[in-house]
Amino acid sequence: MFFGAKTPKLFQALFPTLVWKNATNEKKVWLTFDDGPTAEITPFVLDTLLFYNVKATFFCLGKQMVKHPEILQRITAEGHSIGNHSYSHPNGFTTCTKKYLKDIEKWRQIIPETKLFRPPFGKIFPWQIAKLKKEYKIIMWDVLAWDFKKNTSKEKCYSNVVDNVQNGSIIVLHDNEKSSETLQFALPKIIETLKERGFAFSATW
Repeated sequence: MFFGAKTPKLFQALFPTLVWKNATNEKKVWLTFDDGPTAEITPFVLDTLLFYNVKATFFCLGKQMVKHPEILQRITAEGHSIGNHSYSHPNGFTTCTKKYLKDIEKWRQIIPETKLFRPPFGKIFPWQIAKLKKEYKIIMWDVLAWDFKKNTSKEKCYSNVVDNVQNGSIIVLHDNEKSSETLQFALPKIIETLKERGFAFSATW
């Protein structure tokens, strides 16, 4: 379920049980990262968050968690939140529900206590939502950086975020190989700009 940099309010209204942004009057945003951990970029992300004293939420893939347990351990040790992003990144629109839920459950065997879930590609049917919301808070977003697209410049990735954030915004970035170069440019600038504007960062849901 991809849109522009800003998720249309219509989609938010059509799926009100999903968390698109957090209701708050405070200047606070939620920085989230999908598809890691990876050796190529996640350590840089963690170093950057540590430098700026920012907490974030990592929606990890199970197959990547198994590959990089030391990075996963660092994410939790440094006080960040972790959410279920499935084990192998199945598309909810093209995967039968039984197989889709089984993939998510496989992830859960690694970190059973996690109560956050983000659907891969943002694609999820209402009947899948009905099953998953019994166990999870389903986290979507209202600001998408598009850092994973080759035709998105580093500067555009930065502006996609800083031009669209509001109080309570949930921002999506990706700590995967495709986003590596763009993220190294954009992430520090995003954090610096939002801090200059008085925003705080939260990883509490």
